Amino acid sequence: MRAIRDTGNRLVAALDPNDSVGVIDTYFPDSDFFTEFERFDRHIDKLRRSGNKVEYVSICSPNYLHDAHIRFALRNDADAICEKPLVLNPWNIDGLEEIERESGRRVYNVLQLRFHPTIVALKESIAKEGKRLHDVDVTYIAPRGRWYQRSWKGQVEKSGGIATNIGVHFFDMLVWVFGGMRRSIVHLNRQDCAAGLLDLEDARVRWFLSVDASHLPLVGTEREKRTYRSIIVDGKSVEFSDGFTDLHTETYRQILSGGGHGMGEARTAVEIVHDLRVSTTAPLLGEYHPICRQVAPD
Repeated sequence: MRAIRDTGNRLVAALDPNDSVGVIDTYFPDSDFFTEFERFDRHIDKLRRSGNKVEYVSICSPNYLHDAHIRFALRNDADAICEKPLVLNPWNIDGLEEIERESGRRVYNVLQLRFHPTIVALKESIAKEGKRLHDVDVTYIAPRGRWYQRSWKGQVEKSGGIATNIGVHFFDMLVWVFGGMRRSIVHLNRQDCAAGLLDLEDARVRWFLSVDASHLPLVGTEREKRTYRSIIVDGKSVEFSDGFTDLHTETYRQILSGGGHGMGEARTAVEIVHDLRVSTTAPLLGEYHPICRQVAPD
């Protein structure tokens, strides 16, 4: 809602099964509001038929519903702006691309790390160095309370699991900076954490993702700091703890000005997290993220 407001646009109608969403008053108190999809669908259809159709549908729903809600947007002659992940499975993109062609509308994925100044600078630096293999460690610990595993986010069939739910942006960023995937090995794939080795065109990436607060001390972080993000490239830390505030607004600004990231750009990250989800875990041999041995000593 902030991105819509800050780009000078208006939220016409909102759908949320949770009716305790008073935060909408901060941004668009005059927006029509629905808790049932059927009534929301009817309202959007009436607007379209009266010549007042919505131009964009912002999709912030649970991951497993993205495919259906994107289809809803395209059927109503609107472009779709969808949060991560675009969809859970690569073949879902194939079907959406067909509808996109038929409708003449566009589907955009919010890949906001591609607009982070530090990540942009990293990409430029890697490009200047020329072709060589970089050594990369990625660590992301975003502690969640007990509610997490009891919600749809804790259900693999709805969220795609931890690598999809909190990791897809990082995998997209890594591919954007270091090139396409060559090989993927999964060392951990639990409800609370996941880890593996990703071979990209220009990097070998050891990655670790977690929603467990008890993993914070393992990286020497004070417990009061509730989120830990770390990227180490060739032994040097890439500092990007800040700079996240306006990334959604910049994403919307790019889309509205004719830019933005379409389904083709989102595909590789969707393929990576899908492969991680269905892969058999490998033993901790050879290269692996250093936290793996501490989290799973056996």
